[in-house]
Amino acid sequence: MKEKLKIVPLGGLNEIGKNMTAIECGNDIIVVDCGLAFPDDDMLGVDLVIPDVTYLKRHRSKVRAFVITHGHEDHIGALPYVLREVNVPVYATRLTCGIIEHKLTEHRLLDKVKLMRVKAGDQIKLGCFGVEFIHTNHSIADSVALAITTPLGVLIHTGDFKVDLTPVSGEMIDLARFGELGKAGVLALMSDSTNVERPGYTPSEQTVGKSLENYFKDCDQRIIVATFASNIYRIQQVLDIAARHGRKVAICGRSMENISGVAMELGYLSDRKNVLIELNTINRYPRNKIVIISTGSQGETMSALYRMAFSAHKQVEVVPGDRILIAASAIPGNEKSVYNMINELSKKGAEVIYDRNAAIHVSGHACQEEQKLMLALCKPKYFIPVHGEHRHLQIHAKLAEGMGVNPKNILISEIGRPIEITEKSARLANPVPAGRVLVDGLGIGDVGTAVLRDRKHLAEDGLLVVVVTMDRETGVVIAGPDIVSRGFIYVKEADDLMEQLRKVSQKALDKCLDDKIRDWSGIKTQIKNELNEYLYKKTQRSPMILPVIMEI
Repeated sequence: MKEKLKIVPLGGLNEIGKNMTAIECGNDIIVVDCGLAFPDDDMLGVDLVIPDVTYLKRHRSKVRAFVITHGHEDHIGALPYVLREVNVPVYATRLTCGIIEHKLTEHRLLDKVKLMRVKAGDQIKLGCFGVEFIHTNHSIADSVALAITTPLGVLIHTGDFKVDLTPVSGEMIDLARFGELGKAGVLALMSDSTNVERPGYTPSEQTVGKSLENYFKDCDQRIIVATFASNIYRIQQVLDIAARHGRKVAICGRSMENISGVAMELGYLSDRKNVLIELNTINRYPRNKIVIISTGSQGETMSALYRMAFSAHKQVEVVPGDRILIAASAIPGNEKSVYNMINELSKKGAEVIYDRNAAIHVSGHACQEEQKLMLALCKPKYFIPVHGEHRHLQIHAKLAEGMGVNPKNILISEIGRPIEITEKSARLANPVPAGRVLVDGLGIGDVGTAVLRDRKHLAEDGLLVVVVTMDRETGVVIAGPDIVSRGFIYVKEADDLMEQLRKVSQKALDKCLDDKIRDWSGIKTQIKNELNEYLYKKTQRSPMILPVIMEI
């Protein structure tokens, strides 16, 4: 039997986040990344969205390991949930491992999972696959790309990357290694498409440090810097700038405290000038000698900066004159929440600096010229754009075509649609089970389409409860019907309507008695139908109607 390489996208295509790809050959599967996404506006009450791993569960005996490219939530966030179903070793670099360890400890899984630390340049063997870790630049330290040797050739997965010639710490991306692999021959390249709409190059992280310093120089007030908790480089730059300007720094926000603690312990973050202080001690220092590094750059409702904006933070109160630097750009979909937060901060008299022209944020993803460089170095036979919505994948495909890749060899897939590569060809295969699993509190996957539909219905139209007490023997109504309204109309303001609803309910009950309908289901259906029809005629609204029948 001829070898066949199967690439199964389980997340990260036609969406931003939830990145996960299974790579299968013969009796072996390795999984690249295991990320989550945050819920859309219509996912009422949902906390997180993770990939559906039914395919991995069905082929559990074949799965050799999870191989992680870096420590962002959209690449590691689903591990505590997925490892309960498919518990195999996890390979990641030191910082990524440190963040995963903290996450698994919170979920009480650390002693049940085998975490294997690797570094850039390492090569490991997993079944028929060889995996080499290649150093890259991104907005979090210890990011790597993967060169996966398969029986059919080398597959390169870039992970999230950019080309930073002057990184804050560490070395620039190992372009030489990509070039060596390209010369030897690359079967397929899977490349990050997030920033493909932007021409040119992504600026270096060092440019952010210069801009931040300018906002420190002329400020005689307290400074609050909001950024991504995982951006260790930016936190380090703030610590260094604060030291030069004689300021103390407090960390604010649970995720910021957790990740900076791990980074400090592992040596990725250093407090050489002893500027770090506890948040609860900031009132001991003059306001113009304090910097607070905070979560909340995306306007998340439970984040530290958001709570400060709405006077809900227990330790930090925003006052007139505070200079707030939002060192992040709003992820698509978060704009409204971010601007609401900025408006509230401005009302408190704070100076909020967030504009892109302020140059206090740069992306961690490659722009078009860097993506072209990756294509030029790797010279892949097949090109597979990943990590982006459909328009990103299409633009990236055009870019590859312009770089000389045969259009027939460019494969745009979707979640659950495997790409099968043989010695002679590559094609999109039949779909496998895939999609999204919703996490709500401690429930994993128990909130489905029907529950979301009900929540949407309740949120938009409200609820009417009809309570009736009936005689078990005769079916005669002993008490009720009583109407309870929630989120539909305030009862005291609509006595006439409520009285009419009682009459309609009574009429429905009488009809059931006349037609000798005695089963609960039939009676409830009759009440719902009559009330639905009456309410829509009267109000043009359709609340959820919930009949409750008690027999005595």
